[in-house]
Amino acid sequence: MVNDMTKGNPLKLIISFAVPMLIGNVFQQVYNFVDAAVVGRFVGANALAAIGATGGIFGVLISWMMGLTGGGGIIISQCFGMGDFKKMRRIVTGLIYIVAVMSVIIAFLGVMFSRAMLLALGTPESVLPDAVQYTRIMFMFVAGMAFYNLSSSVLRSLGDSKTPLYALIIASVLNVLLDLLFVIVFKAGVTGAGIATIIAQTLSAVYCVVHMVKRRKELNLENIPVKTDRKILKTIIRAGLPGAFESCMISLGGMSVQRLVNSFGAAAMAAYTASTKIDSVAIAPIISVANAISVYTGQNMGAGNVKRIKKGLYQSLGLLIGVCVVITSLIVIFRYRLLGLFLDASQAQEAIEIGSQYLTIVCVAYIVAACMRSYLNVLRGAGDVNTSAVAGMTELIGRIIFAYILVRPFGVTGIWIATPIAWSMGAIVPIVRYYSGKWMSKRLV
Repeated sequence: MVNDMTKGNPLKLIISFAVPMLIGNVFQQVYNFVDAAVVGRFVGANALAAIGATGGIFGVLISWMMGLTGGGGIIISQCFGMGDFKKMRRIVTGLIYIVAVMSVIIAFLGVMFSRAMLLALGTPESVLPDAVQYTRIMFMFVAGMAFYNLSSSVLRSLGDSKTPLYALIIASVLNVLLDLLFVIVFKAGVTGAGIATIIAQTLSAVYCVVHMVKRRKELNLENIPVKTDRKILKTIIRAGLPGAFESCMISLGGMSVQRLVNSFGAAAMAAYTASTKIDSVAIAPIISVANAISVYTGQNMGAGNVKRIKKGLYQSLGLLIGVCVVITSLIVIFRYRLLGLFLDASQAQEAIEIGSQYLTIVCVAYIVAACMRSYLNVLRGAGDVNTSAVAGMTELIGRIIFAYILVRPFGVTGIWIATPIAWSMGAIVPIVRYYSGKWMSKRLV
């Protein structure tokens, strides 16, 4: 269903749009959550470390594709707010071409250079074979993830956050069942976990695409042109590259952190993998509301409702701050039990202790992350996309510098401390830009 966010109560609209995305984000994390839990409990800590070692590589390569689809989504939401459905359909065609080409490039790079990239990250020999195998499987079938991101970006830009949710629910349930089958029954190890995930991702893409085709009249997607043109492609790339660059910078920061973590051995790697899975689920409300703010801003920017954008931002921030306080409290109280979902206390007590330190340090900065994401997504939805690149670079610099400085006196704990510092540095950029008011003249259409 198309959702017009230019009318009605801002907070109610943002929440109603964000809740399906929140549930969807949680189910999306279930992909990784189940992989990690099943592998960690039934294969071992080294296998879990192997899956964790691949995260940074996926992040860097896939962030480019996700950034470009996100940029296209901004244009689509502004076109919708303006009522320019003809241009909106041309943008969809351009996105299809871009995602198809990027899928081929990313698959090639991932399969050919996975071993070299993992070695560059300092992945220990004990986990390298499994990490290489898992990486190659995931990249070989990256098209499923790519076209899910494309279709979900289009649907969400039109105000439909429920269809991507349904796709993720179906895929997540299937992923759980296939994980149990391949890893526990067939004893396929990390290979089985990878196969389960790519099957589930592909089916989620098929579900969304079929929905778009069936309801193309309601979504104003009838008669989508077969051909695209350079002007449309340039518009999408110009809108998407800064966001892609930001995501890439964050992923590079993650790779730098992963390299440092790897130097502390398999226990630290397993702890980091398990902790970041928990962290990803915990931070899902922030990501969901922030993404809702971006769509809300895009539609209202297209309609010229700047005052309405500001009202929605401030109402959303008040909600997020309260949510962050609750989530932080729960993580601090239950951190050992949460880590126990991934790691057996009788065999991996050291990893659990390291992971509890990570969660305690990082979760107290969720409010900072909420402010950074909220302001940044207002700017992104308004069309002020270059700020994303600046914020990403600032966060990257902060994360690398402080991680390498603090690791000397504090050991692996210093790596954890660097994350809240980097978030704080990244938050300054969008907040200053927002209050400068320059974003109000950056509409893309």
